Amino acid sequence: MTVPILEIKDLVISFDGFKAIKGVTTNIQRNTIHFFIGPNGAGKTTILDAICGRIKPTDGKILFHQSDNIINVARYPEYQLVGIGIGRKFQVPSVFTNLTVYENMELAVQANRSVTHSLFKNATPDQNERIEKVLNLVELTPYKKVIASSLSHGQKQWLEIAMLIVQDLSLILLDEPVAGMGRKETTRTGELLKKISQHCTVIVVEHDMQFVREYADCVTVLHEGRILDEGDVEKVHKNPKVIEVYLGRGGENCA
Repeated sequence: MTVPILEIKDLVISFDGFKAIKGVTTNIQRNTIHFFIGPNGAGKTTILDAICGRIKPTDGKILFHQSDNIINVARYPEYQLVGIGIGRKFQVPSVFTNLTVYENMELAVQANRSVTHSLFKNATPDQNERIEKVLNLVELTPYKKVIASSLSHGQKQWLEIAMLIVQDLSLILLDEPVAGMGRKETTRTGELLKKISQHCTVIVVEHDMQFVREYADCVTVLHEGRILDEGDVEKVHKNPKVIEVYLGRGGENCA
């Protein structure tokens, strides 16, 4: 049996007695695009917060399989998880808008990613080569000298994704990566994720069901902190319970 990159076992997350996540168990397979979907309050973002170390589980385990090591994610603070191989992109792009595209990439590729450090230490030749490859992958090479504030919304999203990729991560978490995009930019983002998944695993929280149908390898449907269904898109899409609590209410319109 293939060893998953991430195991979530009997995960429980409570806030002041309220159980946001109620015993979720699932596996994330390597080199896949795995979507978490569901209506308001389902627990999608809460699970991302737990995987990236922003919040600590009340009970259960999140096990990250890194080469021959099994790492209990809950034991690490958020800032250390990038070094382990886990990175996250939030819905709103958080690039340095007063720096160029290339300078943003230099910040991301260096172990010490402070702005001050970047000003006094240039990237190494190997790091520069990696930056060039990633910018080419996300089709931002022509914009590398452009100030990030001048980029379109979609380009800022791709730049932030590139800033994750260049760190050579094993697992990337994306929170609504196509929110605010037109269909053309959405399609480009989906094709980019397919390329990325050849080298690392991608977990996505998303509400655009057309995007989910076109690019998901596996879908986990959450409802009120529990898994309602899980599997490929066609299986999940035909589940009457999923239709009732999510798809039948608009799906992509449920934030």
